[in-house]
Amino acid sequence: MEKLQNKAKSVLNKNWKDGFSVPCANLYPFQWFWDSGFIAIGFAHFDMPKAEKEIETLLDSQWDNGFIPHIIFHTETDSYFPGPDFHQSDLSSQASKKYKSTGMTQPPVTGFVLQDMYRISKDKKATLKFIEGVIDKVYFNHKYFYENRDPKNEGLVYIYHNWESGTDNSPIWDDIWSTMDPPEYSFVRRDTSHVDASQRPSKREYDHYLHIIDIAKAHQYRDEKIAELSPFLVQDPLFNTMLIKSNQSLIDLYQLIGNNEDKIQQLKEWQDKAIKSFNEKLFDKDLGVYIHYDLRNEKPLRHISSSSFSPLFANIPSKEQAASLVNVMMEKFGNDDQYLCASFDPTSERFNPKKYWRGPVWVNLNWILYYGLKNYGYVDIAQRVKKDTIEIIEKAGFYEYFDSRKEEYKNGNTGYGGNDFSWSAALLIDMLQDNH
Repeated sequence: MEKLQNKAKSVLNKNWKDGFSVPCANLYPFQWFWDSGFIAIGFAHFDMPKAEKEIETLLDSQWDNGFIPHIIFHTETDSYFPGPDFHQSDLSSQASKKYKSTGMTQPPVTGFVLQDMYRISKDKKATLKFIEGVIDKVYFNHKYFYENRDPKNEGLVYIYHNWESGTDNSPIWDDIWSTMDPPEYSFVRRDTSHVDASQRPSKREYDHYLHIIDIAKAHQYRDEKIAELSPFLVQDPLFNTMLIKSNQSLIDLYQLIGNNEDKIQQLKEWQDKAIKSFNEKLFDKDLGVYIHYDLRNEKPLRHISSSSFSPLFANIPSKEQAASLVNVMMEKFGNDDQYLCASFDPTSERFNPKKYWRGPVWVNLNWILYYGLKNYGYVDIAQRVKKDTIEIIEKAGFYEYFDSRKEEYKNGNTGYGGNDFSWSAALLIDMLQDNH
């Protein structure tokens, strides 16, 4: 395993760009929000200054209202579409004056990332001092969500674009695309010059993506107008799980730091409301898992994906609900001929094991599920997730995503998307270090 770990470290060092990391060369040449969080966890094991700098640079891009964008455009390059000229973050009066960025966000992982850095640290005192210097920015980010992204005051925040989910082209969004008819855009894709187009979202899917951004731009990225007008408005279990997990981490860290009773109290209030609403609204008793809710069309999106199991990571399900999640996971996703855990229900006709978030295995979701399963005492299944993750990386390399079908690994390339991918390397390091 030492050889694999050293390779993972060299991937991270290679993708480090003096202050931040890129997910991988060519395909993703900028800094991504949730990627940076996962990358910092990997760096914390062997280069804490880089882990700290990664988070510092990310938080430095925060807008005046607490928002953190999903891409920060640190460099001028035309190798990525849509780039800063399309997103035009400066349309918002709240946007960072220092960095160009998008006007979308991503799952808010930073709270639990800070706690993981503290968990990993060999110099707890120094790491806590670093955390003390940045934690209020993360709290401000959470405040932004609950004050601007929860129109019904339920404790559940919405995403207004599929890119905000992190699960960019999940088959779940097909239900929303069927309610829209965006114009045809003409543009030059950059991603398909680096990877096989059959593994990426389609041109028509991109029309939907760009149309939603144009609506937000037309209203200067104002949240109240987006809540009113965006055709895509979804309460996503993965996104809200990351926020709830990060809330708890902030509570724990503020208690360690001391003298933050008002913030701890506020976080606990958000937390209680969020978990209650999450279980009442997003748990589908018939399917036995958590699902997405379409807030624009007021209807549940009844599909099973790896996001459906993510609440295990944040102590959201009851013991009975956790047992239900694990049963469904093993029944649909856990057959002997499948690696855990496909990103979408392998028994569905929409499942595609090669195409981005429509079926492949992703290391970041496996990492989330690994710790979530351990959390509830499902140690054997957690170990299988870990073992499967190590095996696919050993066989295919540090790719962005991987085929879930074991049979395919006899036939050559089964790693898809970008190669030498940062979070695949970072989270493998963390899983290898976790021997409990």
